[in-house]
Amino acid sequence: MTIDAISRIRRFNRAVTAEVGALDTSFLGRGRPLGAARVLNAIGHGRGEVGSLRDYLGLDSGLMSRLLRSLEEEGLVVTLPHPDDARRRVAALTEAGRREFAAYEGLSNARAAELLARFPKGEDLLRAMDLVATALGASRITIEEVDPRAEAALHCLTAYYAELGRRLSTGFDVSRSCDSEAADMMRPRGTFLVALSDGLPIGCVGLKGKGGEVAEIKRLWVSPSSRGLGLARRLMEAVEAAARDLSIHTLRLDSNSALTEALRLYRSTGWTEIDRFNDDPYPDHFFEKRL
Repeated sequence: MTIDAISRIRRFNRAVTAEVGALDTSFLGRGRPLGAARVLNAIGHGRGEVGSLRDYLGLDSGLMSRLLRSLEEEGLVVTLPHPDDARRRVAALTEAGRREFAAYEGLSNARAAELLARFPKGEDLLRAMDLVATALGASRITIEEVDPRAEAALHCLTAYYAELGRRLSTGFDVSRSCDSEAADMMRPRGTFLVALSDGLPIGCVGLKGKGGEVAEIKRLWVSPSSRGLGLARRLMEAVEAAARDLSIHTLRLDSNSALTEALRLYRSTGWTEIDRFNDDPYPDHFFEKRL
């Protein structure tokens, strides 16, 4: 890495530190520093199990204990034994804690809106932020099974269809495609998986089944800001594992010549090209894999 690149990274770090108020003793004017505010925020968003909370925030045990104690002394948090395991602890917001959480949410949303308003190219800024946030949080990306009609799934599918519309020479109309019924991508027939980066959906893949031993992989997509991190491969490995769990022995999928990165992935991970197996007007490559 060149000196210039290092200087640019350090400039970025200083800019972010200043923007988010990391050095303020009273983050967003609420009387406590950023560390305690982040703990309160994470608990408010449902991360109450102390071990998981510590891992999510990347804190050591000592600092985690001190921050929780400070919030308990303010009457914002209570810490109780886990209902299923007395060796673990769960943190929860008190009524005062919920009011403080709501105040932080409102202030944080307002500050984000102000930042976008100051910048004339808001979408460019958001794309850059998405890229940085995904890269820095790559080790914390999770893959979860969701209802294909859920908001996170629909976000990914909408972006996927829009990208196909841009990349295919014919455009893309989902009504002409062999689109999957939601029930075919839910257990016990199939599944739908979404990759999440700190709660935001950044990729998806579906498994369309009919209850037999053969099923199709559908709608593999990764956000452009998240590509290059091996996420498509992770999604494929996860959906193949789900297929095995459903006693599916043969997988099929189709693709288009314009999706060159997808074709490379399939050919490098054990998929074999086969004859056309559907009448969908968009694909021109067809694959199969025995599990």
